Amino acid sequence: MGHEGTKTRRPDQLVFVFVLSWQIFFVSTPAHAQDEPPAAPRTSLLSVLQAEDRRARDARDLGILRSGLHGGDPQTVRVAVRALGRLERPALIADLTPSLRNALPEIRSEAANAIGQAAQGWKGDKAPAASAIDAVSSSLVARLKVEAEPDVRAAICETIGRLPYVAAAQAEAAERTLVEFAARAESVTDRLGVAEGLEGLSRTARGLRAPGDDAVAVQRGLAIVRRGEATSGARVRRLAVEGLTTAKALDVDTLGAAAHDPDAQVRWLAMRAAAASAPQVSAADLHSLLTTGRVDESPMARLEALRSLRARNDGDSCAAALAATGDRDMHVTLLALDQLGACGSAPDAVAALERTVNDLSDVASARGWHRAAHALVALATAEPPRGIAALPQFTGSRVWQLRMYAARAAAVLKQRETLDKLAVDADDNVREAAVDGLRKLAGHDADAIYVAELTRAGHQILRISAISLDGTPHPELALPALNAAWQRLATEGHDNSHDARDAIAKTLTALGDAPKKFVPRAAQSDLNAEDLRRLASPRARVTIRGVGTFELMLFTAQAPATVLRFAHLAEKGYYNGLTFHRVAPNFVIQGGSPGATEFIGDASFMRDEVGLWPHVRGTVGISTRGRDTGDAQIFVNLVDNPRLDHDYTVFAQVLNGIEVVDQVLEGDVIERVEIVVDPKF
Repeated sequence: MGHEGTKTRRPDQLVFVFVLSWQIFFVSTPAHAQDEPPAAPRTSLLSVLQAEDRRARDARDLGILRSGLHGGDPQTVRVAVRALGRLERPALIADLTPSLRNALPEIRSEAANAIGQAAQGWKGDKAPAASAIDAVSSSLVARLKVEAEPDVRAAICETIGRLPYVAAAQAEAAERTLVEFAARAESVTDRLGVAEGLEGLSRTARGLRAPGDDAVAVQRGLAIVRRGEATSGARVRRLAVEGLTTAKALDVDTLGAAAHDPDAQVRWLAMRAAAASAPQVSAADLHSLLTTGRVDESPMARLEALRSLRARNDGDSCAAALAATGDRDMHVTLLALDQLGACGSAPDAVAALERTVNDLSDVASARGWHRAAHALVALATAEPPRGIAALPQFTGSRVWQLRMYAARAAAVLKQRETLDKLAVDADDNVREAAVDGLRKLAGHDADAIYVAELTRAGHQILRISAISLDGTPHPELALPALNAAWQRLATEGHDNSHDARDAIAKTLTALGDAPKKFVPRAAQSDLNAEDLRRLASPRARVTIRGVGTFELMLFTAQAPATVLRFAHLAEKGYYNGLTFHRVAPNFVIQGGSPGATEFIGDASFMRDEVGLWPHVRGTVGISTRGRDTGDAQIFVNLVDNPRLDHDYTVFAQVLNGIEVVDQVLEGDVIERVEIVVDPKF
């Protein structure tokens, strides 16, 4: 967000004042004072953080947070406001609303965001009262009309756009507020708020109503480059294009302007929008746009152009994919190889796949197996006989990733014998891929294999085996193994086995033998005053083997519990030698799993710390599958991902080395993560 006028606050500027006050608080307060009971009536910052860390599970903790709203220290007030919102309890909105009138704009911004977060608790209700949502909306609209600070106005606009409306009239009123505010927007920051609000509304109200003509017109205007704002207004344009794409309201002029925008992400979004087949744009215009995207200087645009060509079944899609197998960016190359699987009728495409599959000269190197692996699965689809002929050299490979891709290819080729062999592989990720293939190919004819897998340690293989046994006609065979696996996981008591436990419990229940409810161990807390002082302004240096190093700014002020857990694990060497097991181009890279899979992480869950910081390119978050289920796996946003805002914790931002992040491939090893602490603290 930004100051009034043409200056725009960068992400590092957005948090600078917050970080500085955090440093001053913890550095200037004697260590012993942080550990003493708070003197009434003042509530300490540490006690507020600890109450939030416990999720305010009792009246005492809730009292601490409420008391923090009235403390004398602005930092404590701000953290208390944020903490109450993170509880996602709509009943607390009444406590938060007065903070919209606080003298400090940073607290007013936090209050607007916290109200929006608290309101998310209504999503769990069958029918939240429309009048309650109306009351919240009215208080925000009233504040927007008198608010003098652009950052606060932007926060209010974003919150208005993401309230969980239940009626079309509510969404229409919210849209009207944002459109009216757009007419008097004074700065880039104001326009950013409008863009955030309308983009959010396009998603949250999609089931209630389509955007009105005025809202569409505002977004089309926001999507165009303004003089002097090619850089400062880039995020405004991205959000506007996102919103228009969701609403299927991009016209040919706006889409064409986006395709030639100076910002690479806007051009990427234009390529992605082309796949939506907007009714306002002709097939010829879309084809021309995607042809331009294929030669864009940015790999994110080139990659998305390929995706959209395939999604539209464009007649040039196979030729485009074949040409892109020689792209200078590896991610574009791998996508192109994947797409050639649909080009079995093109001899040149099949020949290219076969050449790539048979070129195993570099597959033993850590970064040399990807082309052959992707080409094998594509060849299995494009030309099955040649895929079958190529399988043996992959199933016997010493590189487990090649064996995993062989299992995927065998599933496509319906090669039961190969799947049976790979289902007893030494690596559980290979086994998981084989069992998943058997489930689809052989069903319950392979129940004996699924049962045998339940003795394995990997959560991923336990989960898929339990899923495969659902509905088994052989309960006498399955029940003892399922119960034994359940008991083993329950005895271990690790939070992060919940996906496997849930799958086992579901199958047991369907077989009439529901297990006892799992009782998790007490939550781990890393919060302490000494480390909050020591890590008041830390950085992290991440070295990727054979690729390079990137540096992170850690947001202790925004996500203290997350930063401390990450720092403690890093300092113990937890991440050293682990991998980035998931690479989703134009989305995220994800890593930090001891099992190189999303189903295995740190044993103890961490709580979410969602906040004002958006999921923009280069931000680092914690992977979860539901509230407060983070297991220390991290992800780095490769592009802006507004749909992740307010759902996933952001605890860091890439300071330098984003080009290294862009080069990360599936399986790349995290050589080490080093925490760099300013010696002054």
